[in-house]
Amino acid sequence: MQKLLQKIGLGEKMSRNFWAILTVAFGGAIIYGLPYFRFDYYDVYLETYHLTNTQMGVFGSVLGIFGMISYLFGGIVADRFSTRMILTVSLIGTGLGGFAHLLPLNYTALLCLYAFWGISSLFAFWPACVKAVRILSGSGDQGKAFGFFEGGRGIGAALMAMGAVVAFRIGIGQIDNQAQGMKYVIIYYSVLTILMGILAFLTVKDGKMEASDRISFKGIGQVLKLPAVWIIGFVTFCNYVFTLSLYYFTPYATGILGATVTFAATLAALKRWLGTVSSVAGGYMSDRIGTGKTILISFLIMAAGTAGILLLPTNAKSIIAFTVIFMIIYIFYSVNYAQTWAMMDEGAIPEKYSGTAAGIISTVGYLPEIFVSVMAGIMIDQNPGVGGYRQFFGFMIGMLLLGAVITVVWIRFLKKNNANTTNQEA
Repeated sequence: MQKLLQKIGLGEKMSRNFWAILTVAFGGAIIYGLPYFRFDYYDVYLETYHLTNTQMGVFGSVLGIFGMISYLFGGIVADRFSTRMILTVSLIGTGLGGFAHLLPLNYTALLCLYAFWGISSLFAFWPACVKAVRILSGSGDQGKAFGFFEGGRGIGAALMAMGAVVAFRIGIGQIDNQAQGMKYVIIYYSVLTILMGILAFLTVKDGKMEASDRISFKGIGQVLKLPAVWIIGFVTFCNYVFTLSLYYFTPYATGILGATVTFAATLAALKRWLGTVSSVAGGYMSDRIGTGKTILISFLIMAAGTAGILLLPTNAKSIIAFTVIFMIIYIFYSVNYAQTWAMMDEGAIPEKYSGTAAGIISTVGYLPEIFVSVMAGIMIDQNPGVGGYRQFFGFMIGMLLLGAVITVVWIRFLKKNNANTTNQEA
C-alpha cells in the first residue's frame, strides 16, 4: 500500500502515516456533526424548537465566543499534551452533549449546550488536528496532506450526512413527524461521535505525532511575532465567513426557490462527496503552482458563483441552475478551505509551533462565528423573503473579494521573503 501511495506522488513520510492522517480526518468531520447539523435541517429545527432566525444565529455566536477563547489556549495545550487524549476526550464529550440535546430544552438551555460544544469540539481539538497533519507529512507534501485530510473529512461528513438523512426519514415515519425525525438524527450523531472517540483512543499513537520539541509558554511570543501567522489568520477569517454563510444556501433553496427539505438535506450530503475530490485535487494543484495562487483563484471563482446565484429568477425553475452553480462554488470552497492550512508550511512556520500557531490563527480566523450567523438571522428576519438573502449574499461576495486582496498580499510577502533569503545566501 505504501508503494502505491508513493506512485501517486506522496512522499515516504506521508505514505507511511497516510492511514493515521485519515483517522484524524474522520474524527475532524464527525465531531462537528452535532454543533452544526441544525443548518442541514434549518426549517425543521426552527419549528421544532420554536426559534426565530435571529435566535438560531445566536447559537453560532455562542459557539464562536467560546471557540475564540478555547482556540487561544487550546493551541498551547495541543503542543504540550497527548494528541490521543485530546481527540478522545473532545469526541466523547461532544457526543454526550448530543444526548443532553434530547431533553426538553428551552432556548436558554440550548444556549448552554452550544456553549459546552464550543469548548468540547473546538478547544484543543482543531489545533491538535492541524499539528498532527503537519507532523505526519513531509514538507513537500503539505498541500496534498491537507488535501487528503479535508478529503477524508469530506468522506466522513458525506457518509455521516447520508446516514442522518436515513435516520430522519425513519424518524418521521408514515405520519411525517418531523420532530421525531429530529430526535433520531440527534441520537444518530451522538452515538457516532462517541464511537469515533473510542476509535481514536484505540488507534491514534502519540509517538507518531509528537514534534521534536515541546513549545514553552515563552515560545508563544515568538509565534505572535511571525507575520505569516497573522496573514493566514486574516485569510482564514474571510474564508470562514463563507464557511458559515454556506449554510444559508440551504434555506435559500427551500424558502425562496421552493426546494423540498429532503432535497436540501440530500444536496448537503452530495456536496461533501464533491468536496472530497476537489480537496485532494486542490492539494496537488497547490503543491504544483503554490498555495497562495490556488487560494486566490478559489476566492475569485467563489465570488463570481455567489453573484451568479443572486441573478437567478426566484422560482422553482431555477433549482437546477442553482444546484450546478452551488456545486461549482463548493468545489473551489473545498480547495480553499483545505489549502489555508498548507500556508503554514509555505510561510515557513516552524513545525514545533504548529499547535500554537494553529490556535492563534483559529482565534483570529474563526471570529466570524461570533457575528455571521446573528447578522444573517437579523437580515433575514428584518427583510422577509429574498431581500434579506440578497443583503447577506452581497456581504458574502464582499468578504470573498477581501480574501482575494489579502491573498495577493500573501503572495507578495512570500516573494519578498524569498528575495531576502536569496540575498542573504549570496
